[in-house]
Amino acid sequence: MEIALPYRDHKRPLWLLSLFVPILGLIGPALYLLVSPSEFWLWLSPLFFYFGIPLLDALIGEDPSNPPESEVPALEADPYYRWITYLLVPVLWASFIAICVFVASQPLSATGLLAMIINTGGGLGFAINLGHEMGHKKSTLERWLAKLALAPACYGHFYIEHNRGHHRDVATPVDPASSRMGESIYRFVLREMPGGFRRAWQLERERLARCGKSPWSLDNEVLQPALISLALYGALVAALGWQILPFLLLSAFWGAFQLTSANYLEHYGLLRRKLENGRYEVCQPHHSWNSNHLFSNWALFHLQRHSDHHAHPTRRYQSLRNFPDLPRLPSGYFGMYLLAYVPPLWFRLMNPRLIAAVQGDAARINFQPGLRERLMRRYGLQEHAA
Repeated sequence: MEIALPYRDHKRPLWLLSLFVPILGLIGPALYLLVSPSEFWLWLSPLFFYFGIPLLDALIGEDPSNPPESEVPALEADPYYRWITYLLVPVLWASFIAICVFVASQPLSATGLLAMIINTGGGLGFAINLGHEMGHKKSTLERWLAKLALAPACYGHFYIEHNRGHHRDVATPVDPASSRMGESIYRFVLREMPGGFRRAWQLERERLARCGKSPWSLDNEVLQPALISLALYGALVAALGWQILPFLLLSAFWGAFQLTSANYLEHYGLLRRKLENGRYEVCQPHHSWNSNHLFSNWALFHLQRHSDHHAHPTRRYQSLRNFPDLPRLPSGYFGMYLLAYVPPLWFRLMNPRLIAAVQGDAARINFQPGLRERLMRRYGLQEHAA
């Protein structure tokens, strides 16, 4: 007779290492100051994020395992996982401020500044991901920590836009944060960034109007993190001088572009069917691209198990599940970013995968307007009956 062993999360100690992810951005500046003032050091973190992590994903591979459902309540109640996200907020703020002090105090060339913008923006991308994880939770503490995590990137409106906009409209033509088949990431960013802000402001204006309040009230949850961002940037400019402002703004843009990059690949070309009543079908796991690559999932709090996240948005990162027969990415997010930045490579790899994921049914593809007929002819697509 076999005795069932108690469940143990084998990834548990790895999540603690997430506290050191922001410190990776400080390695280059530390080597610059302590070893030699060579700007080569400043490129170490960008090279690791965009080349080292995809290599580690390829070498370590995937982990499709799920926690038993009977263990999920205990797993979600375990404060260990929440405290990691709580502690990461001040770590991210301290890392961001330290990098700003380094940039303001060192005579960096244009290439050195570029390395630091990519480095800092990458860290802000992690901060947005942290805000994403906590912004879905119900406790007041976690929601305010989400706003604090988003503030250094000046992307506080994401708290509203993502939770109440993207999750409602995901994988439909009306969603600015769902990319379409044939749409490059560079066309997507021109639609996603302004569209996300407009949707967040509209959602908050409607909510406050129902409460009889002005959209310019301090109860506006778009304005709340924006004021935190303004206070932070104002303090940095006052302390370090106006010359730090272009660095701050460019780093914030690159951080936001990391979110755009994630949004671009998470639902590429996937479409929810429109029902006879005019509404779209309920979002299912097959309306998101999934990845089980172990290293990048650790770094991103299981963001890459995006299918379960959209089906169950309040489920915590440690208990997000893998499902069989999902649309699957061939690499973790960091490797897919590089492909997305070269649209011909992206289309060559992902369009056939998209067609296979929807079983050749054009009615399940979210096409870029104006390209539908051309893409259907090129790939021999047909629209199947519902």
